[in-house]
Amino acid sequence: MYTYRDIWKVSVPIMLGLLAQNIVQLTATYFLGMVGPVEQGASGLAGIYYIACFVICFGFSIGGQILISRRNGEKNYDKIGTIVIQGVLFLLLLATVLFFGSGFISHNILSLFMKSQEVYEAVDTYLSWRIYGFFFAAINVMFRAFYVGIARTSVLTINAVVMGVVNFIGDYTLIFGNFGFPELGIAGAGIAAVISEIASVLFFIAYTIKTVDLKKYGFSIDHIRFKLSVIKNILSISSFTMAQYLISMSIWFIFFIAIEQHSEEALVITNIVRNFYMVFFIPMNAFATTANTLVGNTMGASRVKDVVPLVKRIALLSLSVILVLMVVTVSGAEFWISFLAPHKDAALIAATVAPLLVVVFMLPVCSVANVAFNAISGTGNTRDALIMEIVTLILYVAYMYWIVIYKQSSVTVAWTVEYVYWGSLLIFSLLYFKYAKWQKKRI
Repeated sequence: MYTYRDIWKVSVPIMLGLLAQNIVQLTATYFLGMVGPVEQGASGLAGIYYIACFVICFGFSIGGQILISRRNGEKNYDKIGTIVIQGVLFLLLLATVLFFGSGFISHNILSLFMKSQEVYEAVDTYLSWRIYGFFFAAINVMFRAFYVGIARTSVLTINAVVMGVVNFIGDYTLIFGNFGFPELGIAGAGIAAVISEIASVLFFIAYTIKTVDLKKYGFSIDHIRFKLSVIKNILSISSFTMAQYLISMSIWFIFFIAIEQHSEEALVITNIVRNFYMVFFIPMNAFATTANTLVGNTMGASRVKDVVPLVKRIALLSLSVILVLMVVTVSGAEFWISFLAPHKDAALIAATVAPLLVVVFMLPVCSVANVAFNAISGTGNTRDALIMEIVTLILYVAYMYWIVIYKQSSVTVAWTVEYVYWGSLLIFSLLYFKYAKWQKKRI
């Protein structure tokens, strides 16, 4: 069975990679805070919209990752390259659909659901550039699926650093018009994000050609054509994760739209809290991804009895890291908020403390639930994971409608929706491992 050391070896590079990726969003938030609160709030809302669309691609890559980890555990290495190549071809096609579909929605439909015309125009400006990133992000997620699936995650850290550095330079140059470039404001943030994804693709290609045994993993030019049988096999797993991620992130986008209806200040506060949330999710998602791939490798090696002890170990590590982050955050909440508040607005900083603490005290439940839930997908039972997600989101939406839309509660109360989501998901995940017949899943 995988030891704590083994778990750390896989999860820490993922964690560092996620940290660098989140710096991309934090950089834009910080710089746009200097431009104005409308731009800062709009970038957060636009970012959620972009992610809500793109998670369809990410969900497909998770299905690919599950298959890759299972083949890696079985030592059927030569079948992995085909999965990666077919995944890229399918995702480029899907990215084309997302590009035109999301562009149409942002230009023609999104304004109908937003109260502030100024915020909408800023969101639309950002997205008019950001959606070009679909094509490059589609390639990136399949590279990520490959390296996570074979438990060779250190490259993710290097890649994310490349993205972070390129994005920082791009934001500084294009948002403010430095080094002779025009001052583009929020549009510059969208362009910089796309450029960073291009840099990521180029890095992955160069690194893979130089360091990976292409023959061992079955990477061949012969596979660069659509093979419907392979894509169908991936979709048999990933169709459920695609639906799961799409529904989940779309609901979260609705949450942000509902907050925007309150006021522009409420949206700014929520965006600041969201940025903290994303930082907290760095270790939690790293351990959740580790659970997904190590469970897949464990089942591929026919060591089913080791799965539950492995999940417990990963959950304990995730909880330990989160407790440290909680202490650091609570001990200096206003200090940390001041880094992201527009123009160091003292009143806004004070108003953000309570919603942030609501999120912080939810983290222990979230850290364990995220690991357990992703472990279910790691077994290949993505259909069951989707059913649990749907039931959980029904509860989430009902509660959100009551407190955010009907009761028009404060931002602080609004963020208690996360307790409903993660609490329900934890209960369902624990019941699943105890009573469901997940041990005999074959993929």
